[in-house]
Amino acid sequence: METLKLLSDFFTAVEKDFRISSTHIAIYAALLKFRSDMGFVNPISASADDIKPIAKLSSSKVYLRCVGELNEYGYLVYVPVKKRKQKSRIYFLGIKEVEQI
Repeated sequence: METLKLLSDFFTAVEKDFRISSTHIAIYAALLKFRSDMGFVNPISASADDIKPIAKLSSSKVYLRCVGELNEYGYLVYVPVKKRKQKSRIYFLGIKEVEQI
């Protein structure tokens, strides 16, 4: 249920945001699915290889660009790591934060 609320709030917020593409939406939905599979933890630890199959992406470059933009635009908090073997942390924002976008 929490995932649906976050997704619904996200769609409400991006409805008027011209910067958001279908790829951003696919990645956000895939991140929520991954979070659900991990037991609704916040933050999640994920890599491009974890999320790309769920979002139906083939490019890590596209994933990294879009998740970085979602961070920049305030839809989530993305904390990248430098080492390939480690996973980045992604924090999901609550309703108040999304409404301020």
